[in-house]
Formats: sequence, C-alpha cells, structure tokens
Amino acid sequence: MLTTIREKAQGAFAWIILIVICVPFALWGIQNYVDTGKEAAVASVGDKDFYQRDVNKAYEQYAQNFQGMTVDEQLLKKQALDKLIKDEVLLQYAHTEGLVATDSSSRDFIKTLPYFQTEGKFDEKRYKSLLASQKISSAEFVNKIKSALIMEQFQRSIIDSSFATPYAIESFFKVQNQQRDVDYITVGLEKVAAQPSEQEIAAYYQQHQDAYKLPEQVSVEYVELSLEDIAKKVVVTDDKLKAHYEEQKEQYSTPERRKISHILFAVNAKTDDKAALGKALKAEQDLKTKDFSALAAEVSDDKLTAKKGGDLGLFIVGSMEKSFEEAASALKAGEVSKPVKSSFGYHLIKVTELMPGEVKAFDSVKDEVTKAYQKAQAENAFYEAGEKLTQMSYENPDNLQSVSEALSLAVKKSGLFAKDKGDGVAAEQKIRDVAFSDEVLQGNNSTPVELGSDRLVVLRLLEHKPAAVRELNSVKQDVIVALANDKAKQQVIEKANKIKQQLQAGQTLQKVAADYKLTVKEANGLTRNKNALPEQLSDAIFRAAKPVAGKPASFGVALATGEQVVVNLKKVTPGIMNDEDKKQMALAQKNLAKAFGQSEFNAMLASLETKADVSVKNQVAK
Repeated sequence: MLTTIREKAQGAFAWIILIVICVPFALWGIQNYVDTGKEAAVASVGDKDFYQRDVNKAYEQYAQNFQGMTVDEQLLKKQALDKLIKDEVLLQYAHTEGLVATDSSSRDFIKTLPYFQTEGKFDEKRYKSLLASQKISSAEFVNKIKSALIMEQFQRSIIDSSFATPYAIESFFKVQNQQRDVDYITVGLEKVAAQPSEQEIAAYYQQHQDAYKLPEQVSVEYVELSLEDIAKKVVVTDDKLKAHYEEQKEQYSTPERRKISHILFAVNAKTDDKAALGKALKAEQDLKTKDFSALAAEVSDDKLTAKKGGDLGLFIVGSMEKSFEEAASALKAGEVSKPVKSSFGYHLIKVTELMPGEVKAFDSVKDEVTKAYQKAQAENAFYEAGEKLTQMSYENPDNLQSVSEALSLAVKKSGLFAKDKGDGVAAEQKIRDVAFSDEVLQGNNSTPVELGSDRLVVLRLLEHKPAAVRELNSVKQDVIVALANDKAKQQVIEKANKIKQQLQAGQTLQKVAADYKLTVKEANGLTRNKNALPEQLSDAIFRAAKPVAGKPASFGVALATGEQVVVNLKKVTPGIMNDEDKKQMALAQKNLAKAFGQSEFNAMLASLETKADVSVKNQVAK
C-alpha cells in the first residue's frame, strides 16, 4: 500500500494526501433505493433491482461533480451505475454484519442538512415541500438516510482504525521532497506550407466527423415560481410595516460597544476571601492617585491581561459570570466599579470605551423593512404554491397550461441550447441537465427544478434537434487548418523520435541540439511542488526512472501546445524532512492514515463486489 502511495505521490496529489484528504462516503446515492414499478431491471445486486430511472437519477447527481467540464455522458452513466452497485453491495454486507442506525439518529442528521433549513434552523415545511417535489415520503427518506449512515458507519470502522508509522511518514517525505536535475530541449511546431489535396480533405473529414458535429439541442417552455415575484404582490401599509419594524427591531439596531479592563485579586490556596477583598479595597484607594492600567500591571493576579493594563477587550454578554456582567453593564465610560466577587476572586472593573447602541429610525429603513416584510409574508404562500406546482405538473404531465392558469404563472419559452451552454434560464446548469433528461425528452413535464431556495422551475420540451454532422463545404477551411496542425504535430513527433534515437545511440544532448539548431536548457534541484515547468513536463520528470550507472535517463514529453520536449534526467537526490515538514508531522500522520484506510476500504469493497451476486444488462448506457 505504501508503495502505491509513494508511486503516486506527485505534485498536487501529495498535498491532497497531507492537507485535504476527503473520505467520499456513500450518501449521494441514497435516494435511489426506491420502488420503481414493473419495468425491466437493468442491474441487480442479490434481490435488489435497479432500473433505468435509478441510473438516470444517479447520473444527474453524479454529473454535478463535473459541471463546466466536457465529459462523456455514457461514461458518467456507467460510473453512476457502478456507484449504485458498490453502495448496494456495501449496504447488504453491513446489514449481514448487524450494523443499524436508529430513527432518532437519522432524523437528527436530517435536521443538520442545509437544504432543509431556513436561516440556519430546520424548517419542517421546507422539508416536506422538498420531499413532495421529489415524490418521496418522509418515512422513505428517513430509511434512505438510515442506509447511508449504516454504510458510513461501516466505512469509518475501517478508515478510522488505520494508522501510519513514522517510517511511512518519513518515506512519504523522502519522495515528496525529492530533487531532480535535468537537461532538456524543446522541439517546436513549424508551419506546414503544402496545401492538402481534395482527397486528403475528404478523408480527414470522414475520419473526424465527431469534430464537426452540431451538438444536440433543445428548446423548452417553462413556468417559474419565484419568492421575489410573490413578495412584490404582498400589500403593505404603514401600520403593518411599523409593527414588523417593532418586532424585528434588533435587525435595525447597532448594539452597544463596551470595552472593559479589570484588576483581579485571586482567591486561592495562598490568599483567602478576606485577604483578597482587602487587597481589592486597598487598590480602589490607590486608584485615586494611580493610573488604572499601571496599577493593573503592578498588582493584578491575571498576569495575561496585566501586561496590557488589564484590558479584556469588547465586553460580550454571556461570556462572564452574572455578577461580573451586571457590574460591567452598569458602569459609565471611565468609571471604576467597587470590588466585584466572582468564582476567581475580586475584580475592579473599568469601562475604557463606550459607544451607545443605536436604533435606526423607521423612516430611514422603510424600504428595507418593506422588502423584509413582503418576503416574510410571501414565504408560506411560496411553499404552498410550490406544493401545488409539484402536484399539478405531475398530474398534468403533457402541458403547462393547467399549472399556469392555477397559479397565474406565465408560460415562457427559451431559445435552442446545448448540454454545455445556454442563455437566459438555460444558463443554469440544473436547467440544462433536466432539459436533456429522459423524462423531458419523452415529452413529460419535468419535476420542479430548485434554483436556490427561492425559485422553482417546471419545464417541458418545445423542440429537440439531434446532433448532426455539418456539411463538408461549411467546414472545409476548418478541416484544412486541422490537417495542417496534425501534420505539424506529426513532424514534431518524428523529429523528437530521431533525437531520442540519437541519444540512445550514445550522442550527447548538447551535440544533438547543435545539429538541429535547438537550445539546451538546464533545470536543477526541481521538486514536485516548486518548479516553473509546464505540468505535463514536470509530471513526466517525476515519473521517469532514475539514471542507471551514471547514464542519464532519456525520454520525450508531449506538451498541450503540440510541442515535444526531449529530456535527460541526470540526477535524483532523495528528499529529507525539513523543519516545516516536522511541524506538520501530526497532520501528515493523520492524513496518511486516512489514505491508507481508504485504500484498505476500497480493496475490501472490491473483494465484496467480486463475491456478490451482481448482474448488469446491456441496455444501461442509454
């Protein structure tokens, strides 16, 4: 296992291990354990069947991790199905091992989920509304959470029991801090002067038709329920606004700021209550002729604040004992209290700075109060309308007119857009994902799409244009440019291969570079984390085998620009733990242990999957 970690410990990967190890528990797939009707199963694990809609739903969630990236949809669907299968294998094994999660712990966990909260607190109406929009009952959802918690419990039992030895940590830093010395030359692209023939153009076009496709496009019609729009319709009067202002006055107030200092006379084994009080009373008299901060530095038993003249900073109600707070709150600016008793001893307290609290006048915040009042009044109506929107769009799956008329929502239309880009409402990734879902492409209304916490959109297909290859005449110039680029890259590869052959035959890099009129560059003391080389080049240097018998290790690297780099790896110096690494020992030990534990868990899960009764049908990749 350490060997695997060591081999992969390059660049950012190494610091992922040391800094941001993330244990990917199985929670994302839990809502797929539902009854899916009588359609044919596309996969099964033991007695548990999965259907195409399960795969589609899992894919929609899984694809969110790749937003903004060009990733093959069918590959993601396969990975989503693999995840469903692994989760089910793990869940079934956890059940056989007798692991359980209680209803109580599951409900407590649900209350911590931010999408069921309003202003940081669990909102039961929101919870029920969101479950209703997904057509899931509370009991079903709690059961799914229980399954997820059971899987997490099992995974943690393996990962949290793993450990990393000092030898493993030292070995990691030897690899991480390793230094490498190289010489290299860059073979650049050269312009191809010859024009391709018509036959070459046609052949290239035929071989690369995917590059000249118009992407699949759709347009949709939709209705949008917005909290802001509902709020604008809420009728306001000055009386209602003033009442709301009075109820929420804290929102429009600046609290009092009070800085305090103190002198402490501690009651302890050496000083009893009477003696401490006597010291406090004497100090109170001394303040008639001495400065408070100077006296604090001289006699206070709170040595930490004494160095700062007794300064305790801003006074925060609730952070001190009641007797202390009452005394501090009653003082005027510059005033010193009588001796105040606390569990620590006796205090003399002084207010060194006082900025009175302020309540903003109603007229100065009327616009702000109006928006807040309208929003507060609109929230219930928004959730009720959301439930109605969900129900009616489901009951009338072939049109939006019913829900439009019932909720007075305009039916809007989008232009054509593709999976990776759109304008207007289609600029939202969630909208594009749903628009291309099987549910919508088959002509049904979508389930409500939540955009933030205050917008719901239901959409249906307006027009669907399958992907199509553009005619050669319309892309001919693009084909010519692509052909020229390919030829230029091929020429660079051939030249780089010749250079490598000459190096392998015993010629020096300097001699070969001179023959081709190229410049040799030197880079010594390269480390995985600190070098200015292109990423592909740096990765290749640190993957390359070490020089043998003093002979440089030669290899080539293709850059993203199309250039080729020929490298001589001259020297590899083992890394050592530096002072900064030693400061991170505890973090390194913790995160390497997690990495090892995750590796052990993955191996165990793979073994369980091999032994499980898993069946996958061919029709999965739809």
